[in-house]
Amino acid sequence: MERQMTIGMQHANWKNYLLPLFVSPVIRQFSLFFGLLLILNFLHFQADAADIYVAKNGSDTNIGNKDKPLATLHAAIRRARELRRLNDTSIKGGIKIIIDKGVYQLYEPVVLRPEDSGTKDSPTEIVATEKVVLSGGINITGWKKLTATTLGLPKESTGKVWVADIPNFDGSDLLFRQLWVNGNKAIRAKNYNGDAMGRILSWNKETQTCKIPLQKNINLANIKGMEMLIHQWWAIANLRVKSVKVVGNEAELSFMQPESRIQSEHPWPAPWISDKTGNSAFYLSNAIQFLNEPGEWFEDLKNHKLYYWPKSSENMLNADVVAPSIENLLKIEGTIDNPVSFVNFKGVSFAHSTWLRPSKFGHVPHQAGMYMLDAYKLKTPGTPDKAALENQAWVGRPASAVEVTYANHTSFENCRFEHLASTGLDYKRGTSENVVKGNLFKDIGGSAILIGTFSDEATEVHLPYHPSDKREISTNDKIENNLITDVTNEDWGAVGIGAGYVQGIKILHNEISDVSYSGISMGWGWTKTQSAMKNNTISANKIHHYGKHMYDVAGIYTLSAQPESFITENVVDSIYKAPYAHLPEHWFYLYTDEGSSYFTIKNNWTPTEKYLQNANGPDNFWDNNGPKVSQEIKQRAGLEKPFQHLLKEKAVYANRGINLADDKSVVFELIFKDDKLPADKSLEVFAKENNLLSSSIYKWNNRLVIYTSSLKVESLQQTLKRLNASEIKLYDNLFYDFTREKNCGDKPVSEWDNIILSANLVDDEKMQNEYLNYHKTQFEKWPEISKGFCNAEFQRLAIFKKDRQLMLIISIPKGKKLDDLNPKTTLNNPTVDEWNAIMKKYQEGIEGTKPAEVWVFFKPIE
Repeated sequence: MERQMTIGMQHANWKNYLLPLFVSPVIRQFSLFFGLLLILNFLHFQADAADIYVAKNGSDTNIGNKDKPLATLHAAIRRARELRRLNDTSIKGGIKIIIDKGVYQLYEPVVLRPEDSGTKDSPTEIVATEKVVLSGGINITGWKKLTATTLGLPKESTGKVWVADIPNFDGSDLLFRQLWVNGNKAIRAKNYNGDAMGRILSWNKETQTCKIPLQKNINLANIKGMEMLIHQWWAIANLRVKSVKVVGNEAELSFMQPESRIQSEHPWPAPWISDKTGNSAFYLSNAIQFLNEPGEWFEDLKNHKLYYWPKSSENMLNADVVAPSIENLLKIEGTIDNPVSFVNFKGVSFAHSTWLRPSKFGHVPHQAGMYMLDAYKLKTPGTPDKAALENQAWVGRPASAVEVTYANHTSFENCRFEHLASTGLDYKRGTSENVVKGNLFKDIGGSAILIGTFSDEATEVHLPYHPSDKREISTNDKIENNLITDVTNEDWGAVGIGAGYVQGIKILHNEISDVSYSGISMGWGWTKTQSAMKNNTISANKIHHYGKHMYDVAGIYTLSAQPESFITENVVDSIYKAPYAHLPEHWFYLYTDEGSSYFTIKNNWTPTEKYLQNANGPDNFWDNNGPKVSQEIKQRAGLEKPFQHLLKEKAVYANRGINLADDKSVVFELIFKDDKLPADKSLEVFAKENNLLSSSIYKWNNRLVIYTSSLKVESLQQTLKRLNASEIKLYDNLFYDFTREKNCGDKPVSEWDNIILSANLVDDEKMQNEYLNYHKTQFEKWPEISKGFCNAEFQRLAIFKKDRQLMLIISIPKGKKLDDLNPKTTLNNPTVDEWNAIMKKYQEGIEGTKPAEVWVFFKPIE
């Protein structure tokens, strides 16, 4: 301390100390120069002292300067910790750990603790000079072409497979589930080649067994280590095979515990059995008899060998073959009272993490990669929060390459997260004011980024999260300008960005592509009861080429109540055609799922309005979403200009085709008892909450009509129940459709109003068929009718039928009146009068009409 005070005095008052000592001007000038030199040298010493160097040619016994760098990040963090413990004057402006280029193999995670915290004025930065990789991988060398006869290896593989010894790790053979050859992930040998999968024949919950079809030339005798991957709605399961019983052309599989019990007891998502869309898809893996195509590998733990069939472009004599060895590469571990603060990573790559839980316990996820520890259907439904809840579940959280707990003001900028087995980066709990910016997330088995509590292992997943200590909540974190591509490539039910119970999060300007399920998922709990979540924003993200494997999916997906939260100005496009989806049409661009409440969803560009609002809570506001959103908003979405260099890293898209929504018109009719229609104001609120224009709602007597898109049918079939109508009818049988463009050869006007009328066909089946036949042939046999509609400026005339009731929609230019236009249909066109006279004998009024009244007009709500 005495030395520090003396140096500080010299720094502050050097003229007073030096000048009185000298009389000669020359000497005085020299003195000034010498004093300045001392000060500059001291200041330079201060800067150098706060820089700690790490290099491949370093040693952890070195002092850690540029000339004598350390060898590991572990040692550098310890050196920085000591500087902070001793309150060394050199750290006043912060500590910078500078890592020289190279791959740094890790045998244990790098750990940052509360003692490693910086401050706002003195942060700790861990910076890469060039490409720096913190790798949990082990290189596998000594490859030789397999010449010996190997039990179980398929005949077609003879002379094509190479073999190496499995590396020794922790005193035993290294167990792994991933293998990278020259930077590309190889395929764990499986029974179906390429993207092909089989379909299960049945699932027996009582015996916990599954029947599958037998394949030709595939032997199921060697099952030690064999696994089954099964496709289940919005998640997959990895099940370790216990036994195989072959009967005829079928095989009955049983599985290891605990996954066997969980898989057969949990109701959501369960194996899918459907004659219409096909049963759940599956494949088997990790058996030597499946090693039958280039790019596949098998680890033979019994004989301590690794087998690989190289691709034509690979030379195993010089191939870079890496297997992962540790689950966590970096852990930032604070406590609730003493978080880790002001630590920043810049330009560092994290690669080759492992995740072995599926090999040891199986993997049966609930949603977003959270695996079930226990789950079952309730015999008597109901919990304190949800009276109708019919299942319960408790989940665990998958491991991640980088885990952050109780930390604030940390950041990852310009980093790379690649070749990882499970989650890339996980801000798990108690995080605030952290930034994830300008990073690449690529080739990741699970989610790219997870943030916030989902459910504690001891807490049932449907219970709202309300911690007594608010510091547990992940608050005001920011995820922006990251490229996320080719993630969820093993756990297909994981997501690009997954946020649980978060508050004040900002997910901005990210680009997400080539994901197996949803792009961004925010929320947890499946409840409209308010919890820790609020003030969250998802804005200006670009999400495309998603839903590669799983449906019940969206580009942006939400759960539960999140007051004052916004989903705005995002672009969602290009959902894959998933070949084994349980319901081929059950995909969406935006999806507010159970309990989603208090959201503003506005100005999001999507090709069509294919959205789902499933069991939503109150006060959602939808406005101006779909293909008419401005091009400026569309162009601003995704990576901002300083980060667009990342786009060269985008994955090659799968050749699966892109879904195009079939957007048709439909009509809903709601019938109420005793004329108890909802008030117009209530209907306006309902429209805003359910992505409807209030101008699409019409009423007459005790009936409401909603004229809308077929894309909204699934949502409305659920949400219309909230209006308490005694009957809800869907009119999707469009049997007559006149359009101005098709039938008049004119372009339609830019805006029009819709006139809605309804009548019944007479209660005579023969006459009903005559009526329909007239309309089938009208354009050919009665062309004058179309000419009359053209003269009257009709933009469209559509007729829907449900049972014997008709719904007629006449579209006319906005601001004009049907009474003025309708006479033009018969002007100089007597055939229209003839047609109308014929039609009258087939029509009668609906229930509630006056005598002789046939067509009734529904009026727009005011």
